Amino acid sequence: MSSGKSNFLDKVLGRIGRLDSDGLQTVVQRLARERSFLETLFNTIEDGVLVVDEDGRILYFNHAVTEILGLEGKAVEGQSVSKHLPQIDWKQLSAFDRKGGQKVVRHEFEISYPSKRFLRLYTAPLDGEASGSSGMVLIFHDATEARARTFEAIESQRIQALTLLAASVAHEIGNPLHALSLHLQLMERQIKKLKLLPRELEAARNEPKARFQERLTQVKQETGEIAGRLDEFLAVAKGEIGRLDYIITQFLQAIRPVPPRLRRVSLNDAVMETVELLRPEFDNRGQTIEKKLAGRLPEAQFDLAQIKQALVNLARNAMQAMGKGGVLTIETGATEEEVWVGLSDTGRGIPPEQMNRIFEPFFTTKKKGSGLGLMIVQRIMRAHNGRIELDSREGRGTMFRMWLPLPERETRLLKAGRDD
Repeated sequence: MSSGKSNFLDKVLGRIGRLDSDGLQTVVQRLARERSFLETLFNTIEDGVLVVDEDGRILYFNHAVTEILGLEGKAVEGQSVSKHLPQIDWKQLSAFDRKGGQKVVRHEFEISYPSKRFLRLYTAPLDGEASGSSGMVLIFHDATEARARTFEAIESQRIQALTLLAASVAHEIGNPLHALSLHLQLMERQIKKLKLLPRELEAARNEPKARFQERLTQVKQETGEIAGRLDEFLAVAKGEIGRLDYIITQFLQAIRPVPPRLRRVSLNDAVMETVELLRPEFDNRGQTIEKKLAGRLPEAQFDLAQIKQALVNLARNAMQAMGKGGVLTIETGATEEEVWVGLSDTGRGIPPEQMNRIFEPFFTTKKKGSGLGLMIVQRIMRAHNGRIELDSREGRGTMFRMWLPLPERETRLLKAGRDD
């Protein structure tokens, strides 16, 4: 209600005992006009407005509520709101109202009668910030179409992402397939040469013994050379098959993420297990892993296997970015609401023009990278309601830091459903 109307009511209530019949009639007429104005206004808006008393009984509802909830007639007035809206926890709302303070509580839920709809509900106490309870106003917004558009947009983005992934994986698979085809042709040629050698040796049997022995020596030498080339071509083919398997495995992990199996674990445990797994590879490259782990690190809820997978991907990226003598530093720490693990390398860094593309699928700066590793890391962090930070300076190295929420913070986020 406007300040003008409030002033009018305050003045009337302060001298109502001194008003004569004409004065009372004037006041009643003005209040009736204001009521008519408000009812016309409420019945014009598209959002539903429903007023309940302190016991949750319906006092008033506009035309939009009739369409949204199917409430009709005066018979509904005085009935419990819980009868028509079982999705609402009226006891909780009443408790908020009795405590006092300005509170707007927001809910989202679906109804099936009179038609299937998705509603956003905003509730606020009628007495504003005052303690005690005098009822509440419930405002219903029909978000069915908006939700459908959101789902359509998400589905469209998902299809676009899958299309991009499919096109990218086809491109990535093309290179090892071409190499396989080429080396199979080379192997075929060598096998044909190998098949001709026995015939040539058989034909040389009619020649003098010395000539035959010379040809036999040549055949043995050529057989050894062919066998060596076949071994070389076979090793390349095996390597390309391994590359194909790696690309497909990474692709499937990217498009078919497994929901995390959460349990309380220390990030330090994940780091120690990852370091133990990767240390032989770092030692083989002449590189070093340094650990700076925080003591008494609080436990977070996460999937140990998935976080280790993220750490392995980041550590291997660092390994490939560094030369001999490179150092990877792994640190852990915590704030009041999160724990974090950071990986800093002494590699070549990421050029500024590539920073915005680093998490794109199949974008890679490595000759034999799949371009899916960082995408998988980002997906894992999103599944854990975490986040990832990147800081890189060309020529000075790169730092990735992963943040995970502590369970206490998760609880607070779930309970926060109102705007104070």
